[in-house]
This record gives sequence, structure tokens and C-alpha cells, in this order.
Amino acid sequence: MPRPHPKEFRDDVVAVARRGDAPIAQIAKDFGISESCLRNWLQAADVADGHRPGTTPSESTELRELKRRNRLLEQENEVLRRAAAYSAQAHLPKMIYPLVTELAADGIPVTVTCRVLKLARQPYYRWLAAPIGARELEEAYLANVLFDAHRDDPEFGYRLLADEAGRAGQVACDRTVWRICSGNGWWSVFGKKRTRNGKKAGPPAHDDLVLRRFTADASNRLWLWDITEHSTSEGKLYLCAIKDVFSNRIVGYSISDRMTSQIAVNALVSAVQRRGDVAGCVVHSDRGSQFRSRKVARVLAAHDLVGSMGQVASAGDNAAMESFFSLLQKNVLNRRRWATRQDLRIAVITWIERTYHRRRRQARLGRLTPIEYETIMTTQVALAA
Repeated sequence: MPRPHPKEFRDDVVAVARRGDAPIAQIAKDFGISESCLRNWLQAADVADGHRPGTTPSESTELRELKRRNRLLEQENEVLRRAAAYSAQAHLPKMIYPLVTELAADGIPVTVTCRVLKLARQPYYRWLAAPIGARELEEAYLANVLFDAHRDDPEFGYRLLADEAGRAGQVACDRTVWRICSGNGWWSVFGKKRTRNGKKAGPPAHDDLVLRRFTADASNRLWLWDITEHSTSEGKLYLCAIKDVFSNRIVGYSISDRMTSQIAVNALVSAVQRRGDVAGCVVHSDRGSQFRSRKVARVLAAHDLVGSMGQVASAGDNAAMESFFSLLQKNVLNRRRWATRQDLRIAVITWIERTYHRRRRQARLGRLTPIEYETIMTTQVALAA
């Protein structure tokens, strides 16, 4: 089953088709999709815009969400009802974990029960796997002594609390005492140093794994990405593009009126959706704040991608991507003044998909286009295998 196209790509193709500058068949060919696929996209867009009767994807999603929410509310009400009856019984043990097990047997997920009763799931599963052992009991006695010492002398840190516990007969190493105190928030009243503005520092930059060697022996081995901007009468428009060094193909992009980390995340997700198995691929960029964000780091980790960054204020460390933006600048951005962001957006994606990918031959690729080069090289690899 073919991989689905990114939503941003579908919206852009529909916008080009609605302009009517070319027949549907020609537009589908230019963008590398089937004519029937493009007609389906147009029909879905007409339904979504209210030009044709039917159920839009958002309405279907909303109905599914309402059904899911209704089922969840019923489960939460059942948990509260059973919990009230459970707590009213006098002979029950102190732990409420047996109720979680009973509700799970009746089909109510443990996640729902723990959220409603404000319980942590990991301790419940540990309790379910094995009863409390001697180690947990000893740690509970130690925690009780530490709490008493902390209450008597709130200015003591964990080392002094460990000394007090030792005098009370509960000997433990400093690391164990720190773990118990940290988990319960038993800090010295002198407090801990805070970072500036109470914010955590951002993640460190990645090492430069490319070192200006812009070559790859197969697809999805090395990607380059960067962000460019251009002015319109409505304001600036930002493009984040990702290029596969193997074939120079733009494998993912995102266009927005704001240059935030989300534009980088959208471009990376778009590239992953198009390319499929990308584990181990090196993704190289400059040291812009968008590429250093935690959102981008999470996407990289989720798909086993390897981050790489050039040096500060060194455009040559990402020269291969800068050359693509230079072509875009000459062929599209600087050709005329752009009245609206939508006009510039359609011009950009049309040039990328129609001209750059399928008509512009490159000397480095043996006078082939990126699409032709990938097709030929993929076929050769398949035959060799």
C-alpha cells in the first residue's frame, strides 16, 4: 500500500488544480500522482469547503471523538461509583489497588482508573507483579526517619539527614537518602539555585557529522535542511525544505507565515512520511534556534534520525542547501513582486515539483532530473539484489 501524501502537499496540489492553468491530467503528471487521486482530492476539498454535499473528514473525526469521549465519560462515572462503594467498606485494606484490578477485569482500562483516582500506574503494576518485599519495607522505615529529621531540622540537606538517620539506626548511603528526599521534595529551606527566568536551557547543538562532504551513496543517508524567507505585500513567507543529497530531491517541505520550530517539525514529518524507512539518516542543518528546539529533537529521536549541525556563522557548512535556495531565488522569488502569500506559495511548490524535480537536468546526476536519477538507481539496486 503506497504511503499517504502529506496534507500540506495535498492542499497545495488542489490549489494549483483549482486555478485551472492546466488540465487535470497534466497537473497530476507534473506532481507525480495519478489523475484519479487528484480528482479524489478535489472532491474531498469541495466537500470540506461546502461546495458539495457529504461528510467532511473533520466531521467524521469529530463524530469519532464524540463517541470516544462518551465512552470515556461512562467509564469514569463507573470508576467513581465503584470507588465510593469501595471506600465505604470498613474491612478493606489501606491500598486501593485491588479496586483497580477489579475494574480492569470488568473492561475499564487501568489508565482511566488511575487517572480518575489520581494514582500512578507504575507503582500499581509493581504491586500487581509482586507483594511488598523486605527492601521496600526497610526503605519505608528509612523514609519515616528522614521525614522526622527533616521536620525537626528543615535546614538540613540530604547528607546531614543521612547522618541523623544513621544515629536513629537506619544506615543508608548518601545516594539512597538523596533519592528518597528528592522523590518526596524534602529539600533544605535554603533552596536550590534556579536557572535564569526559571527556564531550562535548550538542548546542546549536534556535532558536525558532514564536514562539508555533501555526498551519499544511497537515498535516505544524508539530508540537508534550512529555512529561507521572502517578502510579499501581505508580509514575509518562510520555506523550510529538506533535500536528499543522493539525488538532490526535495523530500519534505513546509511553508508558513511564521518562522517557528513548528515549521521545521512539519517539514521533517513530511519527509519521513514520503520516504518511509529513514532510520540512521543524518539530518544536517545550521545552528538556527528552530533546529535546536526540543520539538525537533523529539521527532529526530522518534524516527531514529541522526542530527548534525555546522558551525556558527559558517554558511559553507550547509553550502549544498544554500545552492538550492539560490536557484529558487533566481527562478521564482526574484522574478516579480508577489501580492499575496498564497500566490508565492503556489509558485514555489509548482517550481519544485514540476520544474526542479521533473524537468531541470543536473550535471552531477549525469544530466538526469532528480526523479529520473532516483528511479534508475533504485531499479539498479533492486536488480543487483
